[in-house]
Amino acid sequence: MQAPSIGGVMLPRGNGQTVRLSHGASLTDFAEKINANPAALVSVMLNLEQMVTATQSVPDETLQLLADEMGFVLEIVSRDDEDRELLESFDIEFGEDEGDEEDLMSRPPVVTVMGHVDHGKTRLLDAIRKTNVVAGEAGGITQHIGAYQVTTEVNGEERAITFIDTPGHEAFSAMRARGAKSTDIAILVVAANDGVMPQTVEALNHAQAAVPIVVAVNKIDVEGADPTKVRGQLTEFGLVAEEYGGDTMFVDISARQGLNIDQLLEAVVLTADASLDLRANPEQDAQGIAIEAHLDKGRGAMATVLVQRGTLRVGDSVAVGDAHGRVRAMLDENGKNVLEAGPSRPVLLLGLTSVPRAGDSFIVVDDDRTARQIAEKRSARDRNAMFARRPMRISLENLDKAIAAGGIQQLNLIIKGDVSGSVEALEDALVKLDVGEEVELRILHRGVGAITESDVDLAMGSEAIIIGFNVRAEGRARTAADREGVDVRYYSIIYQAIEEIEAALKGLLKPEYEEVRLGSAEVREVFRSSKFGNIAGVIVREGLLRRNAKARLIRDGKVVAETLTIEGLRRFKDDATEVREGFEAGVTLGSFNDIKVDDVIETYEMREKPRG
Repeated sequence: MQAPSIGGVMLPRGNGQTVRLSHGASLTDFAEKINANPAALVSVMLNLEQMVTATQSVPDETLQLLADEMGFVLEIVSRDDEDRELLESFDIEFGEDEGDEEDLMSRPPVVTVMGHVDHGKTRLLDAIRKTNVVAGEAGGITQHIGAYQVTTEVNGEERAITFIDTPGHEAFSAMRARGAKSTDIAILVVAANDGVMPQTVEALNHAQAAVPIVVAVNKIDVEGADPTKVRGQLTEFGLVAEEYGGDTMFVDISARQGLNIDQLLEAVVLTADASLDLRANPEQDAQGIAIEAHLDKGRGAMATVLVQRGTLRVGDSVAVGDAHGRVRAMLDENGKNVLEAGPSRPVLLLGLTSVPRAGDSFIVVDDDRTARQIAEKRSARDRNAMFARRPMRISLENLDKAIAAGGIQQLNLIIKGDVSGSVEALEDALVKLDVGEEVELRILHRGVGAITESDVDLAMGSEAIIIGFNVRAEGRARTAADREGVDVRYYSIIYQAIEEIEAALKGLLKPEYEEVRLGSAEVREVFRSSKFGNIAGVIVREGLLRRNAKARLIRDGKVVAETLTIEGLRRFKDDATEVREGFEAGVTLGSFNDIKVDDVIETYEMREKPRG
């Protein structure tokens, strides 16, 4: 049935049917779903004052507006559902263990360590791994995700535990959330001397609904430590210690001194045994998640992956997010080569053609061709979604409004980092900056690895600033940036980058000025000069007079003239830059000559107000 015309365009009319589209879909994608002509949808969008081409990625809100106009219910497919449908088209079921019940084998628990910054998460993992990771962290804050497997003895049996180290700074909240989703158990670290802090609650919210929690009350050896207070505070959030009649295990530890670390590991294993059925089929094709990824100059793209089911082997064809390749080698947390990795095993994977994103799923497929096809489809999907997030171009209809409002200003950025998780976290923090509607931030490109000539070329063409997070510009790129004046900023601590970019964004806002009074002078005599016009002989009554300062003339309490400038200022026969209170001076006000005895010359300047 044809719809009543929308702006003169006839289209199919919906009766509340659901139309499923992915992020970044185009009008052509929508038209195929409803059996319409894409050109007709373009015409409708023009009538709705939106200039969109048929194949352009369109924001979800725009598609929602169009669907509402036509009587359809739009459903945007989530990234996970979209990926699941993509894999199903290749006859791959992700997230499911194949085989029968007897094929499932016990696997180690995967543990995430969470908590407030400075409460000792990295030092705890340092104590567990017996390595000094904390000394290498810039600013004392963990900024990468790593995964490690350790063993501990519980009831005379050796048990393995996999740890995922999530970053501590608040800007990495998205990475922490992802860590919770790939985790069986969370260790919540709370300092006994600080108690529950804002990031403690944030971490708790990420994990509490999804996984069991073991609480590590750290820093029991420092002054002011009060483990009992921590137990009381966490009771308010539903974590009740076993000794209080609850079901949450609390362990008092000192990561610095290595106190009670074994008891904490035992608590993790006991919690897993009591609450979870941790089993997987090691015989199927491997599936899992990328914990971190980076570009190594000598070995190429590398990804730390966590095998969640199946067994990953050297020589397997894999698709990791929008990257693909054949597993050339695998390394464990100690840098030793391994030939295979079973469920819950983290390994560093070599052999990918590009760097995936932290949190991307990985799968083993039959051959390299299938891996490449899956990766390319994922890449196209993500590219469309990225284009859809970009602001629409200003149309002719609203261009005059933008000009009348002073124009739209924006800060263009290119972000390069050493690992994908850091790049993603920095982008996430920057796009959330709120500096009003007058200015916007656009991430033109992001990637992993050193800053290259192509990055500099893009920055030149788009007036962008390049952000290097724990990476530097290559030699030719550095030369090109210096030659062309491209601004390249280097950072190793994320909050410093955020603060500087926020300041830059605020600098793009139209400056606000306020008038600051400098002083006033009384005219005692007026001298006539054929060369300079009228010269006012004055005495400064308060403040000061300054050459080139703005001025106004006041007569009998009323302003006679505004927007004047003190163009000439002399003390006796000498030129002066400024004359202070109590001193006499000669003043000329440019071409303005209507000056009389007893007039008051008031001076002021306009100073820019700092943005809050």
